[in-house]
Amino acid sequence: MNDPAAGARGGAATDGPYGALGGGAVARPQPPRRAVPLCNDGRDRYLVVSEGEWMYGTDVGRSAVGRARPRAHPPVRARRAARVRTVASGVLAGAVLLVGCSSGGDSSGEDDGESKAPSRADAPYWINPEGSAARQVAEYRDRDDAEKAELIERIASQPVAEWIGVEDPGGQTRGFTEAAAKDELGALLVLYNLPHRDCGQYSQGGAGGGDEYRAWLDEVVEGIGDRKATVVVEPDALPHLLQEGCTPRQFHEERYALLKEAVGRLKQQPNTKVYLDAGNPDWVRDPGGLVEPLKRAGIDQADGFALNVSNYQTTASNTAYGTKLSSMVGGKPFVIDTSRNGNGPARGHDTESWCNPPGRALGEVPTTETGDELVDAYLWIKRPGESDGACKGGPKAGEWYPEYALELARNAKR
Repeated sequence: MNDPAAGARGGAATDGPYGALGGGAVARPQPPRRAVPLCNDGRDRYLVVSEGEWMYGTDVGRSAVGRARPRAHPPVRARRAARVRTVASGVLAGAVLLVGCSSGGDSSGEDDGESKAPSRADAPYWINPEGSAARQVAEYRDRDDAEKAELIERIASQPVAEWIGVEDPGGQTRGFTEAAAKDELGALLVLYNLPHRDCGQYSQGGAGGGDEYRAWLDEVVEGIGDRKATVVVEPDALPHLLQEGCTPRQFHEERYALLKEAVGRLKQQPNTKVYLDAGNPDWVRDPGGLVEPLKRAGIDQADGFALNVSNYQTTASNTAYGTKLSSMVGGKPFVIDTSRNGNGPARGHDTESWCNPPGRALGEVPTTETGDELVDAYLWIKRPGESDGACKGGPKAGEWYPEYALELARNAKR
């Protein structure tokens, strides 16, 4: 993980459509590009796009309208459990934010080659119209490859979680939540910045210490404000405390304290729902092992817990596991990451079955109508189509992997 301070630049902040542009960003002449109307309601729309490096690789984005804005390197995360090793995706270093069209607005029928906000009045969360999948759809359409464009649209048309970075957490969070609010939707966010993260593996790093994490968290909370948001708190953090040789014991108490503070701070916001990560059924096999850690981390204040983040365990197995765990923590509900579990986990003896396993599929689309009173939602927390790591022909962790995205979509049962 890059040092959170490594990208700091001198210079005054510049106001933009999403507030002050931190990190010394300054206004500059726009490239000679055609302004694309994003809505037909007569209101101006602005894109705020990052311009800089990915954590793994390089990506340069440019806005159709508005200013370029440096964005944080988002977390790319992985984990190795005692029984099963899993990895979470990285997210784009620069989140591209759209002040979205309202759900009731029409969209132009003309294809001008630019991504547009998907028209999904039934979406449970805001859909970023300039995510990796949306840009891939536009590229395929530009190449007149309708078949591939339609497949990737299965991803682009769904809300996926936005992982908050470190360089401008307040501005980034504010951008997501304001865009969601304009569409009368909530934002789906992930916090992943605890110190001593990921057992020193692919996504090692995080905040340099407790005070640094608290300052980062304060900015995130301020960026949420009174707008609607659902937040998944620190994937892997609790299961890694149970994994021998992972998080040094001298840091356990600090981690519990920071998690509890994060839950408490987030729940001070009037419209924020909070879910603590609780691994998956093939990691901590006995849910009873998570009861005390969840309680110490603030599950009593949280709305519930999250399962299967970036893993492939089936919805049925997660539901059974979550139901047992719920009964041990006061009946708390839970959410399940269904982004890539349509065919369940890979079988066999591959020691890297967690990394870009072939034959996987998109799972249930995001929804808050699960038919189970304990399951608050099926969510796409992992961003489907982004690589788990440089394995099985894939690019580095967190980079967009179109071939894998196509396979996930082809294998989907819907």
